[in-house]
Amino acid sequence: MELLQVADTVAREKNIDREIVLEAMEEAIQKAGRSKYGHEQDIRAQIDRKSGIIELKRYREVMEENAEIENEVAQLTPEQAKRIKPDAQPGDFLIDDLPPLDFGRIAAQTAKQVIMQKVREAERARQYEEFKDRVGEIINGVVKRVEYGNVTIDIQGRAEGLIRRDETIPREPLNVNDRVRAIIYEVREEPRGPQIFLSRSHPEFMAKLFTQEVPEIYDGIIEIKSVARDPGSRAKIAVVSRDGSIDPVGACVGMRGSRVQAVVNELGGEKIDIVPWSEDIASFVVNALQPAAVAKVVLDEEKKRMDVVVPDEQLSLAIGRRGQNVRLASILTGWDIDIMTEAEESERRAEEFRTRSALFMEALDVDDVIAHLLVAEGFSKVQEIVDTPIYELNEIEGFEEEISTELQNRAKNWLAAKAAELKEKQESLGIKDDLMTAEGLLPSQILKLGEEGVKTLDDLADLAGDELVEILGEDQLTVREANDIIMKARAHWFEGEEEAAQAS
Repeated sequence: MELLQVADTVAREKNIDREIVLEAMEEAIQKAGRSKYGHEQDIRAQIDRKSGIIELKRYREVMEENAEIENEVAQLTPEQAKRIKPDAQPGDFLIDDLPPLDFGRIAAQTAKQVIMQKVREAERARQYEEFKDRVGEIINGVVKRVEYGNVTIDIQGRAEGLIRRDETIPREPLNVNDRVRAIIYEVREEPRGPQIFLSRSHPEFMAKLFTQEVPEIYDGIIEIKSVARDPGSRAKIAVVSRDGSIDPVGACVGMRGSRVQAVVNELGGEKIDIVPWSEDIASFVVNALQPAAVAKVVLDEEKKRMDVVVPDEQLSLAIGRRGQNVRLASILTGWDIDIMTEAEESERRAEEFRTRSALFMEALDVDDVIAHLLVAEGFSKVQEIVDTPIYELNEIEGFEEEISTELQNRAKNWLAAKAAELKEKQESLGIKDDLMTAEGLLPSQILKLGEEGVKTLDDLADLAGDELVEILGEDQLTVREANDIIMKARAHWFEGEEEAAQAS
């Protein structure tokens, strides 16, 4: 009975099934038995689940008539078996009772190691099953140890979690025995057992803290749309209300700021901007850039970029210390944001006007008056003139059908000449046709790639985003745009893999 009491105690302490502990004990006894009677022997142990009595038995298998005997100790020929048991048949086992083991020091030590190993494996399996579905949940724990900035957390005595150095809040002092809250952001099985990764710097941690502090978020009346954090310094959170009578920002702030202050305290004084979310992206960006005032927003939906114009005195506030405000607003909205003053915006527009006018004057062989009229009407590319119906061109002040038709013919001739020139350069550089049709790149940019040795779509797909930016120039595209272009260039690789998988 003493053995059963030990099994019950271990199972209760480690929070694992009693049967697993008993099976581990049986395996340990078997291992000790083989150490005593020979490792080639098939020794099996069984613990009676009611009395705790240990039965130790030796098993010998009766093989087929002409089967090869691989283990003479644990296998018998039919003739050998019949001399021991006359009615023995192939496939039977001859079972011999063995005397109870008198555990020596070495055997006892071995048995203890086997039991502890099995118990640890069972405990880890239990931890994985318990925590794998709790990703995104906030846990309370106690700091167990701190090593090189990595913090091991005891999760209520049931498991250990790890806050890696880059998942802690910068400059936050965490010492042994400190109580701490964190979010479970990943649980994965590793060779050393399941690992529970925790975070205090993850944006979702702040979102979950607001969910705990604001009943309207917990009840689904207010929804958190996005979060952007600079851990330990500043954060922005976008919220929207499903009930028109409830102010989402006011609800998150709470009476005298009590709700937001509770979150700020948990995050070590991190300043939080609560931003009203809007379906209108321009309005959302204006809200996200608070407390700076915005004068004008110009969208480029194709590139998900926008120019935000602010008064001169608001520039430093809009950008923020070390670009923090605009960076967080960009993360919150998912758009690239360029901040400029009204003077800079006016200068940029004037430069664009001059550049487009010069393009039309060269391509269409017209004077500056006609070129300015086209730019003023919103034309920016020669191709747009070809694609615009004649009757729409006729509506431009001073234009008539004869002028419109002549402009279209000149535009077509210029584009044809440019296409021929492009083809000639393509052939001279050895650029393949698949690269010429790469999505997201201009012909001039493709020629630049060809000059740098990028000749095929696969060559483009092999590049990293920063390499593409380095070749084409930072004034041509951002790293995000470069990564998008490269992923589109790689698309045919994955299509081939999917076809092969379907074929197999």
